[in-house]
Amino acid sequence: MANLHTSLQPASADAVSQGPVQGLPQLSAQTSAQPRASKFALIAATTLGNGLEMFDFTIYSFFAVLIGKLFFPSHTAFGSLLMAVATFGIGFVMRPLGGILIGNYADRAGRKAAMTLTIALMALGTATIGLAPTYAQIGLFAPLLIVLGRLLQGFSAGGEIGASTTLLMESGVQSTRGFLVGWQLASQGAAALVGALSGFLLSHFLAPADLESWGWRIPFLCGLLIGPVGLYIRRALDETHHATARESSAFRELMAGHLRQVCVGILMMVGGTASMYIVVFYMPTYLIRVLHMPPATAFLSGCVAGAVLLIGSPLAGLLSDRLPRRKPLVVGATLLGAVLIYPAFWLLNHTAQLGVALTVIAALVGCLAAGSSSVFLILMEGFPKHVRATGFSVVYSIGVAVFGGFAQFIVTWLISTTGNPMSPAWYMVTCSAVSLVALAALKEHRAD
Repeated sequence: MANLHTSLQPASADAVSQGPVQGLPQLSAQTSAQPRASKFALIAATTLGNGLEMFDFTIYSFFAVLIGKLFFPSHTAFGSLLMAVATFGIGFVMRPLGGILIGNYADRAGRKAAMTLTIALMALGTATIGLAPTYAQIGLFAPLLIVLGRLLQGFSAGGEIGASTTLLMESGVQSTRGFLVGWQLASQGAAALVGALSGFLLSHFLAPADLESWGWRIPFLCGLLIGPVGLYIRRALDETHHATARESSAFRELMAGHLRQVCVGILMMVGGTASMYIVVFYMPTYLIRVLHMPPATAFLSGCVAGAVLLIGSPLAGLLSDRLPRRKPLVVGATLLGAVLIYPAFWLLNHTAQLGVALTVIAALVGCLAAGSSSVFLILMEGFPKHVRATGFSVVYSIGVAVFGGFAQFIVTWLISTTGNPMSPAWYMVTCSAVSLVALAALKEHRAD
């Protein structure tokens, strides 16, 4: 494959100074020969691997009710669900550690090497969950296996997002970065869409006893494709940051010179991650457990949310590439989402019409998609290249772990304690307010 990084970068100062004969014709030949095919290969290789990883997270979230019953028996249905979503959150505890270690590895050995490592770890965690015997079969060892699988998945995902998103950003010039990074969010939407669709089909065509006995394992076992498929498609990637010798770790340099950027970035992630993990991943559980909708119908919400992310994120990235500043777009999308949250949940609780519910969910996810690509770019462009993967990994993994990973547990606990089905709305509004405050304190840097 042609050198993607070279073909997408503008001519260097040295090349231009050589004059039109040596500099410009060579650049023209490169950019005219390969850009479209190379860009497609880059997007496919990077986002398909990330999408497969997010698929494993998605199906655990969508089958949380059933997993709670099989692996975390309790005297109440809410008790089992609480333990299941707490285990979902446990995986996010490992994200910061994975972000630090794998992000540091990506800044030292290269983005491609780090992405190869995450593939193997995620496949192992997925196999552990998909093949685990139930509590009725092996007792206490069953939930321990689920916890172990989630820890492996969380550690892997903590480094995957930072390395792959940084590679996408560095592979494009200023005018294409938003579009490229938008596909990272699109891959998460595709994962939610396929995961929800698989849940819908299994719930629709399998008897409840078969779904509980073996049907729920099918998506996890299909997710094992992450190993061979991910390794195959990523072996041809072009590296954007080659291995370098350094006196101190990237994480140490990050903490010493960019601590303010890290702290503000984490707070910026609060609103988006809370919305993502409640509206996209928790909503089927909410519709089933709280609003008492049929499982097959509730899974359609995940399909709609995934489709909006899949289509909307690259389009929002294109828009951000054409704006002189990205920050106003993020502020507008966050404000609009915050204003819509309470009316949206009120409608969900006061209508029995599926079309209304799906429209509400699509509107909330649309606001999320509109600003997410720009948030990622603003954060990454704020870090110098030699600590960029570590910086973005730390910001993303901590923000997601604290405010996204445990969002399902928090809102489930709030609903159980207060009896108020509007609790998720209040949590999301609070998180959006935190992000808006952080946005006001963040400086935008468009230069590399």
